[in-house]
Amino acid sequence: MPHIGPAELLVILLLALIVFGPGKLPQLGKAVGQSFREFKESLNAARGDEADEERRKPQQP
Repeated sequence: MPHIGPAELLVILLLALIVFGPGKLPQLGKAVGQSFREFKESLNAARGDEADEERRKPQQP
């Protein structure tokens, strides 16, 4: 799968501007950013829980 270059990114941003309009674009960006942040926090919490479980397991001889 090819990488997204600057030209493709510009086309995507222009389409978003046309579809959502200039007034809604900042709100949309904020919502996407918050969603990514919450997702990353939940992943980190799940990894931490998994690591805690591994440490609590009794070690078998």
